[in-house]
Amino acid sequence: MSSELNDTAVYRVVLNGEEQYSIWRAGRALPAGWSAEGTEGTREECLARINDVWTDMRPLSLRHRMESQNSAA
Repeated sequence: MSSELNDTAVYRVVLNGEEQYSIWRAGRALPAGWSAEGTEGTREECLARINDVWTDMRPLSLRHRMESQNSAA
């Protein structure tokens, strides 16, 4: 059986300054540049949350740069 099927760990959704999402095991210190988004649960619940909210995979800096270029045109 896959270890993912037996995963009972609690995860949290994390977000970095570029508005990119990931999951991290709850209780572990977050890496530099990442903060908790507020959602905690199973791996599947956290991945479902990310799927709902992360609709634009481009980093924030790229989105801003593209918006600036479009408004200058």
